[in-house]
Amino acid sequence: MSKSQLNLARIVLQDLWQHKWILLLGMLVLGNAVAVVYTSHISRTQTSELDKLLQERDRLDIEWRNLLLEEQSQAEHSRITRIATKELDMIRPLPNEEVVVRLP
Repeated sequence: MSKSQLNLARIVLQDLWQHKWILLLGMLVLGNAVAVVYTSHISRTQTSELDKLLQERDRLDIEWRNLLLEEQSQAEHSRITRIATKELDMIRPLPNEEVVVRLP
């Protein structure tokens, strides 16, 4: 390198050293900008994840309600009686055919 380039580099470094507070503040502003961008990204990601989880919760809640309705309809006495008589050929015993079992 020539002597003029070394002098130029020295002058630039001296100038930067003279204004070190401005350089430090500029670096802090850049760091702050990066932190804001990162925080916004994380916030958007978490908001999106929250929306997905809320949709999943709503879907599962609807499915649970449907299962409760199905369980109630499957357990109705009239339905059980109808299946017992038609599919299993069961009949209600006459009163004189009933046997009472007692535990000792």
